Amino acid sequence: MNNVSLWLLEKLLSEEGHDYSIMREYSAGDCIFSAGDCGDYLAVLLSGRVEIRKGELLLSIVDHGSMFGEMGIIDRRPRVADAYARSQCRIAEVREGQFNSLLRGTPEFGLAIMRLLTDRIRNQKES
Repeated sequence: MNNVSLWLLEKLLSEEGHDYSIMREYSAGDCIFSAGDCGDYLAVLLSGRVEIRKGELLLSIVDHGSMFGEMGIIDRRPRVADAYARSQCRIAEVREGQFNSLLRGTPEFGLAIMRLLTDRIRNQKES
C-alpha cells in the first residue's frame, strides 16, 4: 500500500480537517465496515493495522499511514469487502466534502489515490 503523505495526515489532524472527517477508534477484531455497507467515506489509518477480507479470503493488510475504502467514495457504490481491526486502530473517515475539496485543491492527493488503485490492480494480477 502507498503511504499517505505527511501533508494529508496533518490536514486530517488539523482543526480544518475536522470539518469533514470523523476520528474513530477500534479494538483488535472489531469490524470497521462490511461488504454491502454504504461506501460513504475513505478511511485513513492513523495507527494500528487493518485486514481487508472478502469472506474468508485475506485480500490485504493495511498499515499505519495508508488509505482504504476509497472505491466506495469514488463510485458511490456499496463496499465490496470487509475491513477488520487487526490491532488497536485509530482511523480518520474522510467524507465526501473533504474528499472533493482535497481532489480540487491538492493534485498530489488525486495522484496518491490513482497510485493506490494502480498498485492494487497490479497486485491482483500478480497473485
